[in-house]
Amino acid sequence: MPTDEYGAPSRFEAHVKRRRSDVLVNRQNFSDWSMSPLQSQLGTITPNGLIFERHHNGIPDINPDEHRLAIHGMVKQPLLFTMSDLMKYPSVTKFHFMECSGNGLTDWLKPASKTVQQTHGLLSCAQWTGVPVSVLLEEAGVSPDAAWALAEGGDGAAHARSIPMKKLLEDALLVYASNGEMLRPENGYPLRLFIPGWEGNVSVKWLRRIKLGDKPWHLRSETARYTDPMPDGKWRQFSFEMEAKSVITSPSGNMKVRPGDLVIQGFAWSGNGHIKTVDVTTDGGRTWREARLEGPVMDKCLTRFRLPWKWEGAPATIASRAVDSTGYVQPTVDDIKKVRAITGFVQHHNAIFPWSIDASGEVKNAIG
Repeated sequence: MPTDEYGAPSRFEAHVKRRRSDVLVNRQNFSDWSMSPLQSQLGTITPNGLIFERHHNGIPDINPDEHRLAIHGMVKQPLLFTMSDLMKYPSVTKFHFMECSGNGLTDWLKPASKTVQQTHGLLSCAQWTGVPVSVLLEEAGVSPDAAWALAEGGDGAAHARSIPMKKLLEDALLVYASNGEMLRPENGYPLRLFIPGWEGNVSVKWLRRIKLGDKPWHLRSETARYTDPMPDGKWRQFSFEMEAKSVITSPSGNMKVRPGDLVIQGFAWSGNGHIKTVDVTTDGGRTWREARLEGPVMDKCLTRFRLPWKWEGAPATIASRAVDSTGYVQPTVDDIKKVRAITGFVQHHNAIFPWSIDASGEVKNAIG
C-alpha cells in the first residue's frame, strides 16, 4: 500500500476514536464535547487526534498570520504579539495531563455511562510546547497591584476565565504545539493558554488577550458555571485544582473477561504533584493491594499502573485508589459528600470508581 503524506492509523484501528457523550444527548454541534478512548491508550501520551475537546460555541477557523495576542490592563507597557513574534521566544516543553472539571459528572450516584471513555474520557495527556506566560508578563511590566488576569479566547463564545497572577507566574504556558506539531483546531490552534494541574476550562483556547487587574472578573463561566455546591446551600466560586484521581481502564465497562490470569491496568494523576502509590481492590474495597507504577512518574502527568490478578470466575468488584506526593488519598463519593453537596451538574468528580464483573465475565459500571 502507498505511504500517505501524513500518516494515519491502520484501518484495523478505526474503532479507536473520540466519541460524544452517550448520556447527555446534544442535538447541535455549537456547544459540545468529545471524549478520549482511554481504554485504547497504550502509553501516557494521548495522540493529537484523540485529545478530548470541549467547545462552547463552535470551533473557529483561525489564520495564524492574522491572529494576535494582546497583554494589557495593569501593566506598564501594553503589548501586541503576532504568532511569528511568539515563536521567536525560547520555548519550553512540558508533559502534563489536562482534564475537564466535568469529567465524570454523569456518574456521581448512578451508573449512567457504560465505558471508561464515557465515564473518564474528558482526560488526556500530552507534550505541550510554548512560551512561559511569566516571560511576556515580565516584558510588559506587571503592576504591583495586579492580582488576577482575564484570559479570553477568540471563539464564538469569547470563553474567558479569571486566573490568579500567582499561578500565571508560576508555571502557566502560552502553548502553540502538542506532541511535536501545531495544535489541532479543536484544541486551540494557533494559541492556547495552558494551566498545569488545573481544570481544563481555564486553559483558554484560541487565546487572544490577557488583561491584568486587581480582582477577579466574576464572569458567567465562574458564577453560573464551573462552581461547586456546598452543604450550606452556598456555591464555591473558584475550584481550580484537579485533585488526585485514578481509574481502571482494563478490564472496564463493556469488556468481557474469562477466568484465569488477568492484568488490571489503568491511569492515575494529580494536579498537585506526582502519583506516589495506587492501590487496587478486587473485592469491593474490603482489601487492597499495591499496584506497580510504570515510569516515568512525573508531576501533573498521567501515570500508568498495573496489577496481576487471577480471576476465579466469581462475581467481583474492582477499583483503584491513588495517593499523590502531598499525601492526599483519593476519596470515595461518601467522603466528598461530607464537604460538598452532590446535586445537578457537579464538577470535580475524583472519587474512587468501581467496575463490577459478573459470573459471565461481563464488566459494568458499578457506581452508586
